[in-house]
Amino acid sequence: MLTRCVLGASHMLVLVLCLSAAEDFDWTKNDRGSFYYGTFPTGFSWGAGSSAYQTEGAWDRDGKGMSIWDVFSHKKGKIFLNDTGDSSCEGYYKVKDDISLMKELKLNHYRFSVSWPRIMPTGIKSDHVNEKGIKYYEDLINLLLENKITPIVTLYHWDLPQVLQEKYGGWQNISMVNYFNDFASLCFERFGNRVKYWITFNNPWSVAVEGYETGEHAPGMRLKGTGAYKAAHHIIKAHAKVWHTYDTQWRNKQKGLVGISLSGDWGEPVDITNQKDIEAAERYVQFYLGWFATPIFHGDYPQVMKDYIGKKSAQQGLGSSRLPTFSSQEKSYIKGTCDFLGIGHFTTRYITQKNFPSNRGNSYFTDRDLAELVDPRWPDPGSEWLYSVPWGFRRLLNFVKTQYGNPMIYVTENGVSEKMLCTELCDDWRIQYLKDYINEMLKAIKDGVNVKGYTAWSLLDKFEWDEGYSERFGLYYVDFRNKNKPRYPKASVQYYKRIISSNGFPNQREVENWKRKATETCSSSNQLLAAEEQRSTAANILRLIHDPLTSHMEMVTEIVVPTVCTLCILLSAVFLMFLLRRRN
Repeated sequence: MLTRCVLGASHMLVLVLCLSAAEDFDWTKNDRGSFYYGTFPTGFSWGAGSSAYQTEGAWDRDGKGMSIWDVFSHKKGKIFLNDTGDSSCEGYYKVKDDISLMKELKLNHYRFSVSWPRIMPTGIKSDHVNEKGIKYYEDLINLLLENKITPIVTLYHWDLPQVLQEKYGGWQNISMVNYFNDFASLCFERFGNRVKYWITFNNPWSVAVEGYETGEHAPGMRLKGTGAYKAAHHIIKAHAKVWHTYDTQWRNKQKGLVGISLSGDWGEPVDITNQKDIEAAERYVQFYLGWFATPIFHGDYPQVMKDYIGKKSAQQGLGSSRLPTFSSQEKSYIKGTCDFLGIGHFTTRYITQKNFPSNRGNSYFTDRDLAELVDPRWPDPGSEWLYSVPWGFRRLLNFVKTQYGNPMIYVTENGVSEKMLCTELCDDWRIQYLKDYINEMLKAIKDGVNVKGYTAWSLLDKFEWDEGYSERFGLYYVDFRNKNKPRYPKASVQYYKRIISSNGFPNQREVENWKRKATETCSSSNQLLAAEEQRSTAANILRLIHDPLTSHMEMVTEIVVPTVCTLCILLSAVFLMFLLRRRN
């Protein structure tokens, strides 16, 4: 009995020490000061990113197996305009071309993902290892290193082998932990002597919520109130297992780092003087980023998740919480399994308290008891979910610093999309977004946040999941109508290149010059693209003349839309030339 009391007292002391060591985040202090001119620390790493399914294409070539995204995108009505990633950017065949674009940008690193079914067609190592898939990634890694570009490799960017989904139910099944560990071990074995930065999972929030709760993403399951929590539980365990595998078997030989990339929008209280709004905002961030970060850094789910999901489960007459639990051994096994934290961030929401009655049914979204709002004054470049709110980025980075002991951070995704009928390479909204968000990251470093690198999302326009090709995040425009998928630089390429070359924002006069110079260069690219689209349109007309069975709809998409786009580009180019002449 005495021993138990002593143990209990020592556990309590450890808990008190841990809590006192954690700094509190100040929700009432939001410094939205003016633009800060300055440079990043020496050795700061600048990069751009992509993922396998979104850019590679070659979905059924050279022995690649089917992924859940191959199957999901082939189902009618799942993706906007029934687009698929079958060919996408043809990145599988254009490695040299794309690395030359990275060199043009002067990138320090390139973040990409390995397609699990490309190197293990069924997802199971004992079934088959596809050497052609291995060779593709070996060639990519070698060429990056030859060009002094550091590879940052993501092991799971959503393309689970379809066989594992069909046989086991994907991430709903605990067996995924061992299968994923086998896949990761193969990657460490084959690529680890050259790769020093590994990311286990990209944005597991989306995998869990959109894959298993709402069904918007592959595998399209709608297991409301349970599916997301179960998938996340297995993903966290899989991450921890892979970290330990690397730590015990490979770290001494390979000297690399293993982290995870978590996405998180920032949640700002509607009223910073209202405690209920502050609590709701913290709940928003904890249910988003904290869901994965808190177990990995502290060993268990955020207390607020346990409280709210437990309370809702009880109100619904369930015998136990819908949020799974970790055993004490699992907690200690998971805690500390992060050499660096990847942060993907795009936008911000205002948050206020909103009570959802238990009779509304089980749902991750109603479990949180909050409402998300946007300020109509926030710039909205096109994607309805992505508003430009730069100060939220600094707030999120500072939150991570205070909550998780100021870990080493790599920003693994940050960027902005556009949605427009006509091609426009003079992407001034992206220039503004990059300028403002990167500057807020610089302010966060000044605050003491340990950010080591930044990855612009993304290098190329690509397949944007359920949005198909209607959203474009790329620094480089990809002409998806042309079978060769040519790339054209947008103005943001020149702007980002100048940030990289200067390692930040040296002074006001120089920075103000960058945008003007970047816009001047994109007008000639616009003309080049317009000429190419005219040739493409002419070829389509000839093809349609020789094919009397072609439908009216195909004529609209193949001729009318490209012709309207070409006219838009030509008019933009003429208008720009007129403005430049007036200035001269």
